[in-house]
Amino acid sequence: MPRPISARRIMAGSSSPRARAPTAPPNLQSCEEQLIMWKRVNKSMVGVDIGSSSIKAVELQGKNGDFQLVSLGYEPLEPDSVVDGQIMELNSVSNAIANIFTEHKIKTTRVAAGVNGHSVIVKNIVLPQMSSDELKESFAWHAEEHIPFDISDVNLDYHVTGDSDDAIHVLMAACKRDKIANLKQAIQLAGKQPAVIDVDAFALQNCYELNYAPQPGQVVALLNIGASTTNINILNGERSVFTRDASFGGNQYTSLLQKELGLTFEQAEQVKRGMPLPVGIEDREIAPILETVSDILALEVQKTMDFYRATVEDGSSAVERLLVSGGGSKLAGLMEFLSKQFDIPVEVFDPFRKIKIDSRGFDPEYMRDIVPEMAIAVGLALRGVDAR
Repeated sequence: MPRPISARRIMAGSSSPRARAPTAPPNLQSCEEQLIMWKRVNKSMVGVDIGSSSIKAVELQGKNGDFQLVSLGYEPLEPDSVVDGQIMELNSVSNAIANIFTEHKIKTTRVAAGVNGHSVIVKNIVLPQMSSDELKESFAWHAEEHIPFDISDVNLDYHVTGDSDDAIHVLMAACKRDKIANLKQAIQLAGKQPAVIDVDAFALQNCYELNYAPQPGQVVALLNIGASTTNINILNGERSVFTRDASFGGNQYTSLLQKELGLTFEQAEQVKRGMPLPVGIEDREIAPILETVSDILALEVQKTMDFYRATVEDGSSAVERLLVSGGGSKLAGLMEFLSKQFDIPVEVFDPFRKIKIDSRGFDPEYMRDIVPEMAIAVGLALRGVDAR
């Protein structure tokens, strides 16, 4: 059983060194006071992944070292309900969350949700050697130069990932306060309690560590292709060494298919996933369109790998493997395309690889179709599971 992962959960608390100084941990009643990441919360909760086109929910149960799927739900969203990770239509999103809980008879009200997009900053930084108390007192001051927002407008925290005689290595994360408030409000309007807010890329990593048992020194890139945003997290063993959210998603395939072939949105979605073609459309017309968009995706992945190698101390280690999740992973031929582009193994991420699923309660055919889209929701749900 994997150990509880502490290096991926960020508790974004105060935004000034003075406010971060208390020596005793705050008495948190909920995430009304603080944004909780980097802590395992051993109380049952539902992982809710709020994407730009749909909401996914997962509830897990842990016992005797094993994990079991308890509940799973999926609800599509109206267009533009969520843009760049920001909830634009609170009622639409809260209704979708409530519908999932009602339809699937989910009794747990505590929710773990995630943030992504341009309002979220994650960065590995190197600071002079100092004590933990000194770091706690001064971190906001050190972090300010790495954050493109007013420091008073963000929730901020860090985790020490390594140290040497003269330096400490710190993984920093920051998220704009209004984004967190917006997310919590949507959850509360659905009648649920926002217990944990995580970063999507770290939830993806949490899911990966449970299911794939990463080896020390093995460099793997996790790629979650959503409808409008792609989360990329490059790991060295169990350590996140570079993360990035790219403004690319499966909707770009759909839009170009609609434009070039005169298809409806629904038809383009079916074509994208390799389903039977509409009358009058030929196979030879599809591949060049999909490849045009896949080239853009490959460019974003390559750009991320280049950033990683240029900015990370151990960036000389090349990415050895690519695991792809999200709705975009269902694109016919995408795994083969990416493998050819980067000359490394590429496969679809299975978030339930080490999680027991009762086939009497979950239709196997439906699960095969939905599995790639549930990785972040699974990673979020793991925050509330103790399998001991």
